[in-house]
Amino acid sequence: MNGFFVTGTDTGVGKTLVAVALTRALVARGLRVAVMKPVAAGTVSTARGEFNDDALELLAASNVKSPYEDVNPWLLKTPASPHLAARADGVTIGHERIAGAFTRLSAASDLVLVEGAGGWHAPISATETMADIAQRLDLPVILVVGMRLGCLNHALLTRDALRARGMRFAGWFANKLATEMPLADANIDTLASGFGVSPLGIVPAGIPGTDPRSAPPPTWADEAAKKLVSA
Repeated sequence: MNGFFVTGTDTGVGKTLVAVALTRALVARGLRVAVMKPVAAGTVSTARGEFNDDALELLAASNVKSPYEDVNPWLLKTPASPHLAARADGVTIGHERIAGAFTRLSAASDLVLVEGAGGWHAPISATETMADIAQRLDLPVILVVGMRLGCLNHALLTRDALRARGMRFAGWFANKLATEMPLADANIDTLASGFGVSPLGIVPAGIPGTDPRSAPPPTWADEAAKKLVSA
């Protein structure tokens, strides 16, 4: 086990929330956990310069000191789909920079938790998507499902896409988001039946984010970390 790739059914479904909480939970279990956001679109201004807020949250949760450039090899200025943000910046997202950073992070850690951008097929160029990055890294995939109307279709289509590429499925999280959808638990049961496995964890409704400095990690993340480590 050298890591996991976290994807989602869409943007805004809680990938960073889950990835940060899971990083903290794995760290609490004594593992050296490096983090990575291979492609990030949109920056925030800090005293040290322009960075991506998701990447900063991940880095703050990690216990492996890593250069920001390895954590986030492709930082794009425009908060848009990666292929459009890259076009606006006049760059082409390539795999070599990502692969080199992942190799360095892997050498310094027990595992690397990698968070994708957008959903599984979010474009990174005219011909490639985030799925191509995940396949190049060859990591088991964790799927975050935002529990809202349409999630069953999005989640099952994503699972089919993982199977089509021969990707290893490490499990899934159900995130009840800011406001719990009607019949949320019944929808979770439907997905558990469709996936053939219960969720690694269920994120309660109303959690806007997670503070990587707080302790202990939430129970749902700790239970998921235990399952992943013992798998």
